[in-house]
Amino acid sequence: MTKKALFITSNVGVEQDELIKPSEYLQSKGIEVIHAAEEQKDVQTVKSDKEPATAYTPQTTLSKVSPEDYDILVIPGGTVNADTLRLNEDAHKIIQHFTDNAKPIAAICHGPWVLINAERIKDKNLTSYKSIKLDLENAGANWVDEEVHRCNTNNWPLITSRSPDDISAFNQAIVQELSN
Repeated sequence: MTKKALFITSNVGVEQDELIKPSEYLQSKGIEVIHAAEEQKDVQTVKSDKEPATAYTPQTTLSKVSPEDYDILVIPGGTVNADTLRLNEDAHKIIQHFTDNAKPIAAICHGPWVLINAERIKDKNLTSYKSIKLDLENAGANWVDEEVHRCNTNNWPLITSRSPDDISAFNQAIVQELSN
């Protein structure tokens, strides 16, 4: 049976490489990838949070997703993307479904920020982009400075990486998680 990965984003400020490179890598490994955004309209990506990049059309919206259909949740970064998703109740419900059912979540760069508002960060060991370290720690997480980190605290796996520089290790950790 083919494994399925769900990528969730807002429609603005998504770090292009953190959406596209993991998506393409997973697809190259035979994993089905579905991209859900807040709205069924183009997702504007960026490079280094400032430079406009390519727009991508998501396959569905957060409100239409059935999280039980997926094996892993992937949350790309981008400051505006993550900050927008922090306020999205559909994103919170998806995250909560994954954690409540002990399904893995992979988040890169600013992506872990969303876990704070979904109330799923307490006691997790993780990494992220350094600018949100204090936010994560204040929400009860334990921050580490590593290329990729996997944590199973609270009985659900969390894979995190710091930035686009860590995408290769992030991709490999996701595939390894799905092969377990």
